[in-house]
Amino acid sequence: MTRTRLDTSGLRCPLPVLRTKKALKALEPGDLIDVLATDPAAKADFPAFCETTGNVLEETEERDGIFRFVIRKCG
Repeated sequence: MTRTRLDTSGLRCPLPVLRTKKALKALEPGDLIDVLATDPAAKADFPAFCETTGNVLEETEERDGIFRFVIRKCG
């Protein structure tokens, strides 16, 4: 299992989700990706993205306006 970090800080919807989708393609099932985002829409976008794609949202965190999402690739 590998763990990757993706910083989408400063990007607006839909770019954080699109960049995450692209990064997930390079990962194997079971791998984790940590995504950092500053767009307030990310709070709703990433849970919806995971539900739609079947990936698992393992963890969410917000600190000082930075959102962190840990996503496990399924499939």
